[in-house]
Parts: sequence; C-alpha cells; structure tokens
Amino acid sequence: MHHIEQVYINGEFVTPHGTERFDLYNPATARVIGQVRLADAVDGERAIAAASAAFSAWSQTTKQTRIAALQRMHAAVAARHDDLLAAVVEEYGAPASRSAWMASYPAEVIAQAIEALEAFEFTTVAGAATVEMTPLGVAGLITPWNSDAGFICGKLAAALAAGCTAVIKPSEMSALQTQIVTEALHAADLPPGVFNIVTGRGDTVGETISRHPHVAKISFTGSTRTGKAILRNAAENFTRVTLELGGKSPTLILEDADIRQAVPLAIQAGLMNSGQACVAGTRILVPQSRKAEFEQALAQAVAAVVSGDPRDAKTVVGPMVSERQWQRVQGYIQKGLAEGARMLAGGVGRPEGTRDGWFVRPTLFTDVHNQMAIAREEIFGPVLCVIAYRDEAEAIAIANDTDYGLSALVLGGDSGRARRVAQQIHAGRVLVNTLTHEPKAPFGGFKHSGVGREMGAWGISAFMEPKSILS
Repeated sequence: MHHIEQVYINGEFVTPHGTERFDLYNPATARVIGQVRLADAVDGERAIAAASAAFSAWSQTTKQTRIAALQRMHAAVAARHDDLLAAVVEEYGAPASRSAWMASYPAEVIAQAIEALEAFEFTTVAGAATVEMTPLGVAGLITPWNSDAGFICGKLAAALAAGCTAVIKPSEMSALQTQIVTEALHAADLPPGVFNIVTGRGDTVGETISRHPHVAKISFTGSTRTGKAILRNAAENFTRVTLELGGKSPTLILEDADIRQAVPLAIQAGLMNSGQACVAGTRILVPQSRKAEFEQALAQAVAAVVSGDPRDAKTVVGPMVSERQWQRVQGYIQKGLAEGARMLAGGVGRPEGTRDGWFVRPTLFTDVHNQMAIAREEIFGPVLCVIAYRDEAEAIAIANDTDYGLSALVLGGDSGRARRVAQQIHAGRVLVNTLTHEPKAPFGGFKHSGVGREMGAWGISAFMEPKSILS
C-alpha cells in the first residue's frame, strides 16, 4: 500500500494542514492501492506565499541560470523514468502502447522548454521603443489525471523559463506520479519557493489558486466546465489564463483516401490514451459514396483492438481511470443506441476475459448525425462514431459544427487538397495524413476548447507581458 502524507512547500516536504485522505485505485483491478493526504485552502495559501516571496529573485535571474536549472530538472526527472513507468501502469492503467511515452515525456518536455528558452528573445525593438518581455508573477498550474507527470513538467518548465514562480495543483487521482516528479524536482536543487506542489481537490486548493490576488497567471488543463469556472474566478483579479480544455475532434476522410492508410490512422487518433485524450478523433467523417466500404474496414479494425490488462503487450486500450469514468462511458454507449445509431463493434459491458477492472469494449457507431449526443459531447473513452457526408463543403461544415475546436485530422490522397481542407477547419491544430506531434508549434484550442497556447516560444510568452520602454 502506498501512503503519501506530505506536500511540497518552500523547498521542503511538509505535512499538510489538510487532513482528508483520498483513496488511490489500480483501475485494472478496481482495488485500493494506497492513500494520499490532501492539502486544503490553508496549504494553498502557504504555497502561494512561498512562491510570492521567491518571485523577486527568480524573475531577475539570467537566461543561463534558468537554462541550468531546467537542465538539472531534466536530468533528475529522466533518472526516475522506471519509477514513472511503474506508476502510470499501476495508478492509471496505461497499456504498453502509451505508458512508455508517458514515462519519457516528462523529461522530454523539459528538454523542449530548454530549446525554446535558448532561442527566446526577451528584448526586441519596435520603432523607437524597446520591448521587454516581463514575467507575470506567481503562476498557478492545475494539471489533469490523464497525463499528470507530463503536464506538471511541461507547465512548470515554461513558467520557470519565463521567470515566474509556481504553485502546482495536480490531480489527486495521480498522486503516485506526482510524488515521483516532486522528489525528482526536489533533487534538482532549485531555490526554495520557486515551485510548490500541493495535491488537493479543485474546490479547495484549485479554488484558492484561481481566486487569489497574488496569483498572476493560471495555466489549466482539464474539462471545459472547470475551465469556465476558473475563467470566472480569474476575472475578479484580471488574472491571465491559459486554458486547454475539451474536444470532439473530427477525422475527415476525403474521397480519394487510401483506405489501407486512412483506417489505421483514424483508429489510432480515436483510441489514443485509451480514448481518454482531449484531442481524440472520435468523429470519423466519411464520404457517402464510400460509406459501406469504410464501415466494414473500421468495424474490423475496432473489433481487433485488444482492451484489457495494461501489462499485456497486446493491449491497446487500458481501463478507464475510475469507476465514475467507466459508468460515464457505459452511459454514452447506451445513449448512442437509444438515439438510433447502429453499432458496428463493441457495446456495453466489459471485454471478454476481463472481470474486476474498469475495462471498456472499444465501440464504433454508424448512421450517426451530428446532433446526437455521442457526436456532440466529449465522452473521454473509446467510443467512435461514423458520420457520412455528401461533398467536401458538407464535410467541412460538419467538422466545424461543434462547440469545440482543439484538434482535427484530414486524410486524403491528394495532399494539396487535404491541406486546403485543413485550412478551413476551425481548430487549434490540424494534422494532414499524420499523427506527428511538433513541440515547437503552438498548441491550444478554438471556441470551448480553451484560451491561449502552450508549447515552444508561445508557451513561454504565455507567462509574460510585453513592456514598452521609450527614451
């Protein structure tokens, strides 16, 4: 059993003021594997005070000092790779197809921040003015359970590169990953108070951070509903925000697409991270003229996906993170049937051969129209729907007919045409015939998918404001 009894404030592991204990589960067995003692509002206040006290000195450090600090962080986090790998399998249920990436990404994203910082221009000239990029102050970083360690390291590295100090509120459901990352960051020997990590609930610690007048910036990744609440809270103090929220991403397959290439990419896009991904391409748009052909190929591909034990090398889809999330996905499968969608693969219940864990049958619906709940609402599970379109104009209209706008995928034989279609889709990132990630490019969403951008130079700039000086 794991027992996590401390939080990290002002360079030290300390016993929190909060006394609530939260059970940690292994989603593959649905059994309790430990407990974490949660921070409360008092702990949030203490962490903010520590970050505020450290800001003056950290904001005046040189680029080389910050690069050196990030390099120590990178080395310390990379050294804990194997521990992180074990944690993401045990507490999140990530299968081998995902867990290897989740264990290496936290160090990789720090390395990416170092590269961005090395090239970042803090001072530029605009006419007669000198423009200096100035760190905002204390940054509140609120991270989700579906890639906890990676989000902690990515947001923190960008904030520190900009000259901000930080208070991090990770998901209480990812306490094992958080503990490992915290230990690694402590070993990197940064000045006390530069970063603070307080695991607690959103309605206590998160609320304290989002309302506090000494927090100048909030970077949040999570649900659209919570993002809206943070935005309302932040307005009171004009706190700057970056919000990376939900998605209902389209995978638009054009008429000239090679079915042998398009179907595997569409399935990977839809089922990445066991479907628990904000960028998942869960709406698959196919031409009416090839609907039957794609239905057959997609159904065969989904039916072949192994959902089960994350320790089995054949597993592609692991368990849902919690019983609540499992119930949510089951509810949407039932809702799809009730709405009149035709099920081509999967269905309610657990996959054959599984019993106790929160496992889901990867499910594919067709005869879906874009007003159905399964086409409009983020399910956050391995549930895909096929939507037919008559021509290119209708395909683009369906792709854009959503409250969200985080990501999209366009698949077609004519790459020039596919790119032209991509330019007409309202999303922060549109991939064309690839699932490649580019860390130098900005990442974020349109509409209800968020505000602002992360990654690369944009990620550092998000923690700063330009100051014009004329003389």
